[in-house]
Amino acid sequence: MTKLIGRRVLLRPLVATDFPAWQEVRRRNADWLTPWEPARNPGLPDVVESAEAFAMRCSARERERQLGTGFGFGIFVDPADPAEGGGRGGRGRPRDERFAGEINLSSVQRGPFQSAYVGYWIDRALAGRGYMPEALVAVARFAFDHVRLHRMQISIIPRNYRSRRVVEKLKIRDEGIAHRYLEINGVWEDHIRYALTVEEWHDRRDELVREWLA
Repeated sequence: MTKLIGRRVLLRPLVATDFPAWQEVRRRNADWLTPWEPARNPGLPDVVESAEAFAMRCSARERERQLGTGFGFGIFVDPADPAEGGGRGGRGRPRDERFAGEINLSSVQRGPFQSAYVGYWIDRALAGRGYMPEALVAVARFAFDHVRLHRMQISIIPRNYRSRRVVEKLKIRDEGIAHRYLEINGVWEDHIRYALTVEEWHDRRDELVREWLA
């Protein structure tokens, strides 16, 4: 199982036994997350309420990993002191205990494109504490140093200021607005496209790793 280790976060693929923790966070954060996500297909099982549907979701993500078309990660933090990352196990690394959110490297395209998209969300109770920028840098290192991509893109609704704050903290390049780019919660929404290329990563790798992961 691929695990990405940061200063305070641990990223790993979700498995069927993560369902109770995942369900609790998703139920508690429904109002926080729904405005920024695609509407659920009413003809499909509700993954938040069905352990079987969640297990199928995990299996689908595993197939994507095997094919190299996508890499999904749960974000885990040490519950001893979420604000400061206290109570860390061995060498200051977080123990795999409290589920905090997800970050996904999806739609990996090869050939001349060599690109993928990144999406993320976090428990509202843990937002604003630096976990998501750290997770994004860990995924960028994985995308460029291991998956060998040339580019990754993060698309964010302009009024989603909290998600924009993550990429702006990391000084990821703003490429402008894509109009009516994705259907979100039943509405075709404009998105700001933020992007990072491997050349930019090589220029900034040491700085970003030192600031967020080391």
